[in-house]
Amino acid sequence: MITGDHKLTATAIAEEIGNAQKRDLTLTGEELKEMDDSRFEEIVYRVSVYARVSTAHKQKIMKALKARGHIVAMTGDGVNDAPAVKNADIGISMGITGTNVTKEVSHMILADDNFATIVGAVEQGRIIFDNIRKYTCFLIAANFDELFLLSIFFFVGLPIPLLPAMILWINLVTDGGPAIALSVDPVEEDVMNRPPRNPKEGILHGMLSYILTSFFVMTIGSIIIFLLETWPYISTGLQIPDEVLSKARTAVFIQSVFFELFIVWNCRSEKHGVWRMNPFKNKYLLLSVLFTFLSEEIHRYIFCNFDWIPAE
Repeated sequence: MITGDHKLTATAIAEEIGNAQKRDLTLTGEELKEMDDSRFEEIVYRVSVYARVSTAHKQKIMKALKARGHIVAMTGDGVNDAPAVKNADIGISMGITGTNVTKEVSHMILADDNFATIVGAVEQGRIIFDNIRKYTCFLIAANFDELFLLSIFFFVGLPIPLLPAMILWINLVTDGGPAIALSVDPVEEDVMNRPPRNPKEGILHGMLSYILTSFFVMTIGSIIIFLLETWPYISTGLQIPDEVLSKARTAVFIQSVFFELFIVWNCRSEKHGVWRMNPFKNKYLLLSVLFTFLSEEIHRYIFCNFDWIPAE
């Protein structure tokens, strides 16, 4: 808490609202001015109340916190708060009592002047960021494995296991609905119990192992399924009949569809397993997966008409 009030008044209020403990420090502007930067950076974690401070003192506080790797948010309403609000990582001005100058230089305007709204905004921000990670992780895991699979077959000189129209169908019909449903996944219960994430981490931080595992499982599974149908011809050097090749491609296609409908559930959470997540909490994901699962006969009908599998 940074205030222009007297030190004793500020400390009493901070203790009353639970913002400070008796072991915490309270610094005045004069004490802060006499303290060098290195000394202040050592004790900045212990200071919970700043009293009788000026605009320059606020800048010094922000500088010390940023030096320790923090993302600094500053709230303010008066003209004297404008420089600190502007230079903070996230400047928040009061929408009702705030001056026009402070509003113009802030990154966020608190429309109701209620600090509890900031907590709600942080929660919503974490939900949006989590859903972006889920959406991105699923699309990468579900699409790049096809590229990897086709590359292997191309370089070893075998017929490609998926035709372009099959890949297009997977990307539009199979991936589209579940991916959109992931982007509106409900909030996880512990979303506000997590520590702040490292701002230097990328959006896919920590997901590489899962994506690579998906690549490996899908690729190996598709290769095995394709070879089960075509190995007698490949091992003897004979040309694969069109009927056998169509059947093998259709089997790989169906396997790819069901594999993606399986991994989408694993993308719902980074910390909780699929069996601990309530599948009915995201009704859109459940409906999209169910629709894609039931449309297997549509897949077969379309591919039969295009002679990709033998018509029965």
